[in-house]
This record gives sequence, structure tokens and C-alpha cells, in this order.
Amino acid sequence: MSKVTWKPGTMVYPVPAVMVSCGDTPENHNIITIAWTGTICTNPPMTYISIRKERHSYSIIKNAGSFVINLTTKDLAFATDFCGVRSGRDHNKFEHLNLTPISATKIKAPMIEESPVNIECKVTEIKELGSHDMFLAEVVAVHVDEKFIDANGKFHLDKADPIAYAHGTYYTLDKALGTFGYSVMKKKTKKKRRRQQK
Repeated sequence: MSKVTWKPGTMVYPVPAVMVSCGDTPENHNIITIAWTGTICTNPPMTYISIRKERHSYSIIKNAGSFVINLTTKDLAFATDFCGVRSGRDHNKFEHLNLTPISATKIKAPMIEESPVNIECKVTEIKELGSHDMFLAEVVAVHVDEKFIDANGKFHLDKADPIAYAHGTYYTLDKALGTFGYSVMKKKTKKKRRRQQK
């Protein structure tokens, strides 16, 4: 198999496309779409977002020291794109998109009610990197929509139709290919899992 060599770039795809809500008062509430985000530590639970300094949300998050990562879905795809290409300097995105700001429990930034998962984050460090600054943050609370929790208490994010972003395009996630550890799972366990999924 032959390869084509490109110049160095950010080609780790797909990535999540999340809506980050921010602001410590209703007057400066805003939503910015972020693709440069992810998990960086389990204990303590930590995440990050990377933002360009010129973005409207940059100073809001820097001054407030907190933000909420709101996971996105097929139903939120239009809003997700809009919040990435339009500035909060010119639009009240909550009002424009008919999204509902609800109070977080540990921080002042609002959560987006329509999102299936809201992750409250407190900034612990800002790293200046170049085109983007990275906001490292500790996860202080997580909220999930109860309609995606089954009778056994298991959360089914797949039922929310989550979306991902790859090289300029949004995608829904298709069928599951396997669960963590399926490559080494015993046959007996596989059969049991199949029965449970029916």
C-alpha cells in the first residue's frame, strides 16, 4: 500500500463536536462549538478545550474560570454548526437557536438543557500553545438526561444519536462494532451479552 505525504497538521479524526456554554451572568452567557477537546485524566477527572484568543468566549471563560461541555446530537447538529461560525458578540445564541440555559450545580456557567450530557468544568490552568490556548479543567459535576437511562441504571448515549466531526464534516455514529475488551472476551461472556442485548 502506497502513502501520500502531507505537511504536518491536525489529522486526528474523528473528534467530538461539543457546544461549550460559558459566562457567569445571564448578560454574558454564550455558546461556542469546540472540536479540540477530550479526556486528559481519570483521577482527578480532567478535560480540556482549546480556543483561539480572538474568539469571544475566550475572555469569558478565562475571566469566569469555568465552562460546561455539552455533548451534541443529530437534533443539535444545526445549532452545533451555528455556534461555531457565528460570534456571541453579534448573537444571543441561546435565544436565536431556542436553546434552554439551565443552572449548573457547581459553577455559574449555564448548561444546555437539550444536550444529553452536561459536564461542569473548573479551569485549573491555561497553556499558551500557538494558534490556540488550552484550558485544562477539572470535571466537578456531570449531568445526564434521564430518558436515556434504562431500568437497570445503564446510560445509553447511542439512543441520543451523538455526532462527531471529521475534516470539516459532521457525522452521526453508526452501529456499534464492539465493546471495550471484546477482542479478548470469552465465548461464554459473548453469548451472555448477546442475550442481554435482545
